Amino acid sequence: MGKIIAVCNQKGGVGKTTTVVNLGYYLAHKGKNVLIIDLDPQANATSGLGLDKSKIEKSIYDILINNLKPNEAMYEVNMPQLKLIPSNIHLTGAEVELVSFMNREYRLKQALKDIVNEFDFVLIDSPPSLGILTINSLAACDFVLIPVQCEYYALEGLSQLLNTINLVKENLNQNLEIQGVLLTMADYRTNLTSEVIDEAKRFFKEKVFKTIIPRSIKLSEAPGFGKPIHLYDKNSIGARTYLSLANEILGESVVEDINQISMQQTVLE
Repeated sequence: MGKIIAVCNQKGGVGKTTTVVNLGYYLAHKGKNVLIIDLDPQANATSGLGLDKSKIEKSIYDILINNLKPNEAMYEVNMPQLKLIPSNIHLTGAEVELVSFMNREYRLKQALKDIVNEFDFVLIDSPPSLGILTINSLAACDFVLIPVQCEYYALEGLSQLLNTINLVKENLNQNLEIQGVLLTMADYRTNLTSEVIDEAKRFFKEKVFKTIIPRSIKLSEAPGFGKPIHLYDKNSIGARTYLSLANEILGESVVEDINQISMQQTVLE
């Protein structure tokens, strides 16, 4: 049965979409069948994988609101093993429309039940909020991956997210677990990055991924070209760290100490 991972943090700009796009690509690159679901009305994962969100006719909105079958809104991106259910502007109104639905928290879970076995991994790009769309994401998934940026106030607000996760586990999804905390945007030229890494490890302990994603211009540029980092610059430190993350999730050993390389290499590449 496919493993469903929701990438969540109610703070914006922490690397959720970058993680979904690049982790999804590398899992597929390593032979896994992967489905990415863009559940964010901003549709950045959709455009980051090369689709024009303004021209999307069938999207996750139609699945949640109009009972469209997931296969009817599924696009192949970059390789046969990687599929995307895109988002578009229509999803903005879904928060309001879902209020009147019975079992509104389970709309995504119900939609996925017939296709989840077709994939090894389903990655959900959740919106930067704790509204009904994120609740749908948490109710449908097996695990939560929490990106945390290495900046001031990085852990502020996480208690609210963890409380939401616990409430969903108690009331909607008893199998829900935290996959891990992913430290992103690390700038090893500053003391702050080391302080945030240490604080996160004290708080989350073994739940913190060994792989740490550095701040990188290449990672920032790639979405503008509608490409995962591997197709934009496969030799960049951003590409190597997301490959390392995919290896870590698959339980494979990382050949090189990628974080040490990140420390030694300029974050601006």
